[in-house]
Amino acid sequence: MGHMATKDAYKKLENRINWFTQGAPESKTLYKILEVLFTEKEAKWMSLLPVRPFTLKKAAKIWQTSEAHAEVILDHLCEKALLVDSNYKGERQFVIPPPMAGFFEFALMRTRGDIDQKYLSELYYQYMNVEEDFVKELFYATETKLGRVYVQEPVLTNENTLHIMDYERASHIVEEAPYIGLGTCYCRHKALHAGHPCEINAPLDVCLTFGNVARSLAEHGQHARLIDKAEAMDVLQRSYDHNLVQIGENVREFPMFICNCCGCCCEALQAARRFSPMQPVATTNYIPEISLEKCISCGKCAKVCPILAISIEKGTPVVDREICLGCGVCARNCAKGAIEMKRRPVEVITPVNSTHRFVLQAIEKGTLQNLIFDNQAFANHRAMAAVFQVILNLPPLKQALASRQFKSVYLDRLISYFAVRK
Repeated sequence: MGHMATKDAYKKLENRINWFTQGAPESKTLYKILEVLFTEKEAKWMSLLPVRPFTLKKAAKIWQTSEAHAEVILDHLCEKALLVDSNYKGERQFVIPPPMAGFFEFALMRTRGDIDQKYLSELYYQYMNVEEDFVKELFYATETKLGRVYVQEPVLTNENTLHIMDYERASHIVEEAPYIGLGTCYCRHKALHAGHPCEINAPLDVCLTFGNVARSLAEHGQHARLIDKAEAMDVLQRSYDHNLVQIGENVREFPMFICNCCGCCCEALQAARRFSPMQPVATTNYIPEISLEKCISCGKCAKVCPILAISIEKGTPVVDREICLGCGVCARNCAKGAIEMKRRPVEVITPVNSTHRFVLQAIEKGTLQNLIFDNQAFANHRAMAAVFQVILNLPPLKQALASRQFKSVYLDRLISYFAVRK
């Protein structure tokens, strides 16, 4: 019976994780990963929690315990970075982070002795680099991407800097962030433990988190270290110097993370290589153009491209525009200045914030009802209103898709009402 109870706890946790718009496909490897990250009790606690933000009072009610006891459990889960907390209008709130970018990564963002990080890394490598279901689900299940690339600002010309939007600049994200956290690069840490060390020997201490995620990771369990803006800018510069690609959350306002990624270890860049020409992340609004008059055909641009988007054909570098991320690594490495980053002819659209991204992805994946409702409790009015507002601002086609998935007369009437008023 004990064995069955344990299996049941982890199975329920797996089901809870898959209520997220971004889930984790069932696998024996995933089950082993959950056994490393969660004790049986933790799995049982987590499987009962809502997927949207909740309060101490809500958790206590769900677990049928006192608020004092619930707070002890919640603090413990935050210490393990299985939960993230924040302060909303004077009230502490909690949220379950998704697998990625979330609790999968947090487990390897510092060296720790409470779990076997080598064994966990080997499981991660199997689940993400050998098995393909999770990576395909993560990067290709929706048109709206989880992550987006930032162009390396030092390579932009004066003309281009006049047209770049603030949200396209990693430096602006740093300047705007109320909290900045620095942690170990999960991807390279995992690869090192799994026996596949970084081919370019890129630094490990370049993983940036922002806002409440950074504060929570730093305050609970020291999964990140709070740093100032000057040190964060130094992290960006060190990353540029090592030809790393900046990939952040695919939102305009207050992204939660910026990873500094190498082509040999990063799951997103590896996916770009393996599943080309499908794009795993949103590109920048830039594309490299090569001046054949200045080019000396040294081939360095092709060597440094993190996703192999540049080839040398008859001694001349050729950019595959269909797969190019527009990161600017090639331009930064051209000693002759033969590569210039130009604006793409079609603007890449970026969701406004995390709620906007969640709703778009849920509509595209057909899981909008999971975002709104939870089998533990209905969402509160404020959360419901925020999601409705996003839906009402969508194009008519996606509004219709949302309405069909939600199967709500209330939503249908809201859409009709606002359509008349526009």
